[in-house]
Amino acid sequence: MIFSSDNWAGAHPAIAQSLVTHADGYASAYGTSDLDRKVEKKLSEVFERDVAVFFVGTGTAANSLALASTNRAGGVAFCHREAHVTADECGAPEFFTHGSRLKPVDGKHGKMDAFRLEAEIRRYPLDNVHGGQPMAVTLTQATESGTVYSLNEIEAIAAVAKAHKLPLHMDGARFANALVSLDATPAEMTWKRGVDLVSFGGTKNGCWCAEALVLFDLSKAHEMHFLRKRSAQLFSKSRFVSAQFDAYLEGGLWLDLARHSNAMARRLADGIAASRNSRLGWPVDANEVFVILKKHVATKLQEQGAVFYDWPVPHDLAGSLGTDEGLYRLVTSFATKVDDVDRFVAAC
Repeated sequence: MIFSSDNWAGAHPAIAQSLVTHADGYASAYGTSDLDRKVEKKLSEVFERDVAVFFVGTGTAANSLALASTNRAGGVAFCHREAHVTADECGAPEFFTHGSRLKPVDGKHGKMDAFRLEAEIRRYPLDNVHGGQPMAVTLTQATESGTVYSLNEIEAIAAVAKAHKLPLHMDGARFANALVSLDATPAEMTWKRGVDLVSFGGTKNGCWCAEALVLFDLSKAHEMHFLRKRSAQLFSKSRFVSAQFDAYLEGGLWLDLARHSNAMARRLADGIAASRNSRLGWPVDANEVFVILKKHVATKLQEQGAVFYDWPVPHDLAGSLGTDEGLYRLVTSFATKVDDVDRFVAAC
């Protein structure tokens, strides 16, 4: 009953086999091999337009490089209060940008509210040298709360960003989970809604170590080559990242894996909702389930072998839990089995 994180799951067999297949022989280095070019072309097909692709090793690197590419002197980037970039990346975005700031924006269930975003941006008028200047907006899809921005919500945030001439970045560590939840295409969820660049994650969805920064504005690619090299993210044997993405994208495998993961989360959520000893913190959109349990029940579940994390109560739910209750996060993955879910629900 491993529900700690989708990072705990291994690699899908097809992706592992692709690594083995491409381990033999020689290939040109630093992203110049035929396989690298093949995957770049695949991603252009996925997004239905020519894109610039930069392979990196971690989602933190992708997010930090994305914001570094938008940096201004005294720069301020806007994100949700509980977004991964501000809560879980140890200041990497600020480090990569040499001192920009992340300004939190409130919103229910992990999603920035467009009206509050507008208000926060207006706190930094461009003629006020003391406050600094807005440089970007970044949203997480799916969010750290496991929720998913609708296409209209993305478009509303993009409209605010565009009104202030700010690029919009999407942290897509769980991009596939959000995509299948919306039943949309990658183009519909990104550039057609006003997104300028995407951190395209594969590691949480069956890859071993595969992340990519995808730029829709090709004029920004030249500078990104230097930013990636300076950040020590230009892998000499980049074919091993490409080998993962090659198998990941082949035949829609990445979408099938996300559908399974989401289905397991839905099964888990339904079982929890029917239990007398637990309740959902909020509705489930993707592959993360947040559950409110009596603390002694959580301890008993862990004693029976269930693995999950206790979770900080979001600002918008502060004061809503009893003193004997806790908020816990359960995450499903491509490797989660029906029996894992059912045993947990039975233990509840």
